[in-house]
Amino acid sequence: MPDDHKPIEIEDIGSNPAPREPIGALIERRLSRRAALRGLLGAGAAATLSDQLLAAAVPAAAQPAPGGAASPSSLGFREIAHRMDERDAVPEGYEIQTVIRWGDAVLPDAPAFDPLRQTAAAQAAQFGYNNDYVDFFPLPRGSRGAEHGLLAVNHEYTDPQLMFAGLREEKDGKAVSLGEGARRRLSREQTMIELAAHGMSIVEIRRQDGRWAPVRDSRLNRRITGETPMRVSGPAAGHARLRTSADAEGRLVLGTLNNCAGGNTPWGTVITCEENFNQYFGGAAATTGAQAAMYKRYGIVGEGSYGWSRHVDRFDLDKEPNEPNRFGWVVEYDPYDPQSVPVKRTALGRFKHEGCTHAIAPDGRVVFYMGDDERFDYVYKFVTARAWNPQDPAANRDLLDEGTLHVARFHEDGRMEWLPLVHGQGPLTAANGFDSQAEVLIDTRRAADLLKATPMDRPEDVQANPANGRVYVMLTNNTRRKPEQVDPANPRAANASGHVIEMIPPGADAGQADHAAPEGRWEIFLIGGRPGVDAGAQYHQGTSPEGWLSCPDNCTFDSKGRIWIATDGAPSTHGVADGLYAADTTGEGPALTRLFYQAPTGAEVCGPCLTPDDTTMFLAIQHPGDDKGASFEEPSTRWPDFQPGMPPRPAIIAITRKGGGVIGS
Repeated sequence: MPDDHKPIEIEDIGSNPAPREPIGALIERRLSRRAALRGLLGAGAAATLSDQLLAAAVPAAAQPAPGGAASPSSLGFREIAHRMDERDAVPEGYEIQTVIRWGDAVLPDAPAFDPLRQTAAAQAAQFGYNNDYVDFFPLPRGSRGAEHGLLAVNHEYTDPQLMFAGLREEKDGKAVSLGEGARRRLSREQTMIELAAHGMSIVEIRRQDGRWAPVRDSRLNRRITGETPMRVSGPAAGHARLRTSADAEGRLVLGTLNNCAGGNTPWGTVITCEENFNQYFGGAAATTGAQAAMYKRYGIVGEGSYGWSRHVDRFDLDKEPNEPNRFGWVVEYDPYDPQSVPVKRTALGRFKHEGCTHAIAPDGRVVFYMGDDERFDYVYKFVTARAWNPQDPAANRDLLDEGTLHVARFHEDGRMEWLPLVHGQGPLTAANGFDSQAEVLIDTRRAADLLKATPMDRPEDVQANPANGRVYVMLTNNTRRKPEQVDPANPRAANASGHVIEMIPPGADAGQADHAAPEGRWEIFLIGGRPGVDAGAQYHQGTSPEGWLSCPDNCTFDSKGRIWIATDGAPSTHGVADGLYAADTTGEGPALTRLFYQAPTGAEVCGPCLTPDDTTMFLAIQHPGDDKGASFEEPSTRWPDFQPGMPPRPAIIAITRKGGGVIGS
């Protein structure tokens, strides 16, 4: 999600102890071993690594492989060039297919999309807006098929100035950035359309003659919206702070909002994550009510970014002060059962979940990694209390209701520890306002503050690589980090381009990663930005002038363990389109990133997802045309249709090799 949609920042960014030695020495010690292995330090270089990181020296990463030697990368595609264009781009030999767009039919009774005659009822049957997380579930269930399956997609938020006509704003005869003003001028019907455009779509798709297309009348197709009834489970279910006038028991919520990334479970369900839920609420109680301190910690203010509180009472804090407590959770649902009721799993904590992805510990317990996507917030993991049972699906149904939530502390010497968020342990007691485990989970951020977790540079996707057992943390950016707040795990002040960290569970390098362990190690994988321009940008020395990236956001891994990184923010930081980059994580070319896809102007790249045979890469292209001053009438692109009068439409694309074959080879 772009920075201009991010909520206000908290004042207290954490209370970790100050480094005991100069930060340059700490950074050099943490990075020098990996840097040497990757060739980041050129032969005869006089500067220390900390000098390279902090003084904007041109690193060896900007140079080609010496002597014209072959690239150490295992990737075989011809890299494309950085650009900014109304159309997207892939390497030679690849092609892009549009699978489904905003407004396309999902349910059998969906009307044809008419951007000038939208209704909430129509949108509730059509593909929603601003697609983010994407997952592919083979059909039949339990198979490894790659030609037929269910596409599960999140719809994170809405851009009304690109959705609706008549919201264009001008100043001195020129279009200006529309921003939140457009949202607050919406009618009740437009607000209800926005509610229906949120949530998820589940669509059956099939590949025939190399082309992917939805199965129009599939009984498995489903829309989940901002008003779909959802059950609340786990320790916080029924707590007084989850009760409202419409739900006196605190166990049934209408809808899910701001669903950013997500994940899946070994038992075949979808995990979808509620991120910036704070934007939808407003009211004087934000600053004067009994929960004002909690509201502030989660970025809830008197007038939210959306104007929904003007039309829908449950978003008015003065009428329903507990409604925000019913959002910010992880939601689980069964994509194969369109009648199943989604469940908000409170044991996994309440914060701005970017994603929630799993790994399996040697004892069979399932570990879910999560990032809280805010500047100076934290990395988490949840460990189930019991092992999952692959032979008994019913035994796994409520596995996410029992377990332990942990938050990460990154030590300067490369150790990391997972701090349990358990009521009664350490400062998580009634004396500090936590009377139960439910309250620890409702106020997860404050609990993590008290445990002195490490404040990070916007932790987004956190995923385990099945090939090497290491866990990769996408840290998108943090321009508000000051020099005195730099630490080894967040090694740059004013970090505009972000970085990626490897978390290494015990046993990972021996092929037996214990993801449930209370401690581990960490290392820097890469530091984003343009070498020679951005202080501290660090990649493999063979990285080309087109291979650098800015603002890592989502990621996935192919069957060879190579990482694919989608970006969100490069247009703002460097004037190039966001894209998808690939790199090895092992062998001779770790962190040698190569540019594979670039989005159309204004768009963010989300949800990279490969079919089980690695022959299709699905991507969610979010908010195309969302440039400064763009509007429904005058967008910066009309991607993907390029038809007069048709606004840009967020869409899911499929990238394949012409003639077939494995992506990236």
